[in-house]
Amino acid sequence: MSAKEEYDAAYFTLLRAMEERDGLLRYREFLEAERARLDAFSDETRTVGEQVPDRIRRVVDRTAKQMLEAVGRRRLVVLDELARLDKRMSAAEQFVAECEAEVATLRP
Repeated sequence: MSAKEEYDAAYFTLLRAMEERDGLLRYREFLEAERARLDAFSDETRTVGEQVPDRIRRVVDRTAKQMLEAVGRRRLVVLDELARLDKRMSAAEQFVAECEAEVATLRP
C-alpha cells in the first residue's frame, strides 16, 4: 500500500471514529431528555389524579399503576444505558485520539 493510500485509509477511519463519537453524544442527549420526560410524566400522572374525587378516579387508577410500572421499566433501561455510556464514550474518545495521532504521523 502506498503512503497516500495509508494516509487516506487512516483519515477515513478517523472520520468514522468521529462520527461514532458524535453519535454517542447525541444518544446521551436523547437518553437524558428521555429520563426527564419519563420523570415528568410519572410525577404528573401521580399528582393530576388527586384533583378528582376517589370514587370517580378509581376507573383511571386501575390502569395508572400498570402504566407507571411500564414507564418505570423503560426508565430503568434508560438509566442502564446512561450508566454504560460513560465507558463507551471514553473508548470512542480514545479511539479518535489514536486515529488523530496516526493521521498526524502519516500526513504527507
